[in-house]
Amino acid sequence: MHQYIPNTEEEQLMMLKEVGISSFEELLDSIPKALRFEGELPLPSAKSEMEHRQDVLRILSRDANTASHVSFLGAGSYDHFIPHVVDVLIGRSEFYTAYTPYQAEVSQGTLQAMYEYQSMICELTGMDLANSSMYDGSSAMAEACLLAARHTRRKKILISKSVNPVYIDVAITYAHYQGLEFEFIDLDDGITSLDALASKLDTEVAGVVIQNPNFYGGLEDLRAIKQSIEDKQIQLIAVVNPISLNLLEAPGKLGVDIAVGEGQSLGNHLSFGGPYLGFMAVNEPLIRKVPGRIAGESIDVHGNRAFVMVLRTREQDIRREKATSNICTNQGLNALAACFYMSALGKNGLRKVAELCTQKAHYLAEAINKLDGFSLITNHFFNEFVVEVPGTAKALISHGIKAGFFPGIALSQFPNESENQILIAVTEKRTKTEMDNLVACLKGYSK
Repeated sequence: MHQYIPNTEEEQLMMLKEVGISSFEELLDSIPKALRFEGELPLPSAKSEMEHRQDVLRILSRDANTASHVSFLGAGSYDHFIPHVVDVLIGRSEFYTAYTPYQAEVSQGTLQAMYEYQSMICELTGMDLANSSMYDGSSAMAEACLLAARHTRRKKILISKSVNPVYIDVAITYAHYQGLEFEFIDLDDGITSLDALASKLDTEVAGVVIQNPNFYGGLEDLRAIKQSIEDKQIQLIAVVNPISLNLLEAPGKLGVDIAVGEGQSLGNHLSFGGPYLGFMAVNEPLIRKVPGRIAGESIDVHGNRAFVMVLRTREQDIRREKATSNICTNQGLNALAACFYMSALGKNGLRKVAELCTQKAHYLAEAINKLDGFSLITNHFFNEFVVEVPGTAKALISHGIKAGFFPGIALSQFPNESENQILIAVTEKRTKTEMDNLVACLKGYSK
């Protein structure tokens, strides 16, 4: 596709006239003058490339990042180790620049990568089909809510209060013009209350959204939740951590209808919040209603193995309100990174990562819980937990940053949360020395 750019002043005036205005200034009339910059930009004098590079590196050196600080941040984005082979392979030009695989005859590599990724997500989640893919974990959850509504022809979604509040905000934004109604399920000791859920179930409910491990790190009983939902029309949506599935039972074996989550932990860098990877997997009754792309395996006219896009048409992307979804593209490169990561580690490697995350998180939680003024709030958890701290969590985090740590996330930044609680995450990268040093830092703060 070629984009026409008017070069001469005459061409620019002709285009302005075509839209009914006479000057570029008139084009900006809708922008308040107070918001417009007037005069010359205070740009520094020109420098050589070498000088400019030194300036940029000097500026970057002022940032606190996971190279300069030990990170215990979580809530959906985790500091996992990524084998170098992942970046090498996704950096190859045939992958790095690949875009849309509509023409199967010239897109076999891209289509096979999508197919292999989908197969791995299905094996991880225990579901029948996975798409390839969604923008991130929050958009995947939002699309799951819309999918449940389409399938059941109902409009009410029940969401546990233990679901990531950012995901909830995205779901509400997504559904703003879809007519969906959201109700929230209360918690009992940090996990979803079965009694509260039972009191809200009725014939208007399309889906129930549960996060496991939940936002506070607690482990939810998905099997018990599914069994408590007598209406088989209601879709159980599970938001899951893919690394945890190497230890926990797969959602597909617990009766979950739609499994979604954030795939950043599968070989994707933190990257200051994105781009990330949302995965979605469903059971057979929902296959034809799944948003996003699906690659399938077939044979060509010569009988050779071939890959094609299946169960959808490109036209659905432009059907507006009649479309299955308005997601028209996918996070192909991020999905490919996840595919390479899972391939590089294999089943045993992935399980080892999950075991290390769990063991190290419990080691750190027990050590912090012994400190004066600190108390562990989350009881049963995978790799992150909530701690009540002396003073405010924000003050504690500032103290930790000065000592070279990102101690965790202050829950007070979210509505209706305590000012003295912090969410701490531990990955396989954290060493015993790093954790002991954090404990020493917190002990010094408490004094």
